[in-house]
Amino acid sequence: MTGSDFLDAARVFYDTVALDYTEHFGDWLVDRPIDRAMVAGFAELVRAGAGGPVADVGCGHGHLTAYLDGLGLSAFGLDLSSAMVALARSTYPHLRFEEGSMTALDLADGSLGGVLASYSIIHVPRERLPGVFAEFHRVLAPGGHLMLSFQVGDDPLRVERPFGHDVALDFRRQRPRWIAEALDRAGFAVRARLLREPEEGVEKVPQAYVVARKPAAPTSRPTVS
Repeated sequence: MTGSDFLDAARVFYDTVALDYTEHFGDWLVDRPIDRAMVAGFAELVRAGAGGPVADVGCGHGHLTAYLDGLGLSAFGLDLSSAMVALARSTYPHLRFEEGSMTALDLADGSLGGVLASYSIIHVPRERLPGVFAEFHRVLAPGGHLMLSFQVGDDPLRVERPFGHDVALDFRRQRPRWIAEALDRAGFAVRARLLREPEEGVEKVPQAYVVARKPAAPTSRPTVS
């Protein structure tokens, strides 16, 4: 899959399953204390770092955007799927949601205090991830934080006919070490990696979080005479 084919595939998939997906998964953070703790920790890092707005990239139906807002952050959501964006806007009308792609964010350089990409890099081919990470680095202010979450593994999972719909999409699993190395090459300083075991009866593989920081601009030190 080359060019923008993977973006088109993801857009069609989520436009098709948006309502079923939202009804099935809803607010999955409710019974995930470890995941909630990671999001809350990310929020603290943003406040202590660059501050400023946070983009929930690949926001889906907007539940994490709303959670970040509830933690006191100025959060907004971006998603490829117009159907997902419409659902998010109707569910959380007080928040901002827009269509957009993580491969070319319509955001100014250094304009964000944080970027959250929760299970949204999983549809990006590995060879395209360095470009995505470069975009995240571009839009973050010095001292800003990035948090990624994804399923752990080597082989992609092909999801076909979800909820009975005639669509299919690859869910690409990753290794935290490889992601951390790619972030380092993109100019980030990796601050944390968490590997969580799968929830019994719900998940088949471990889940990972990687938190990274865009280094702060160097500050001048007073000269001691």
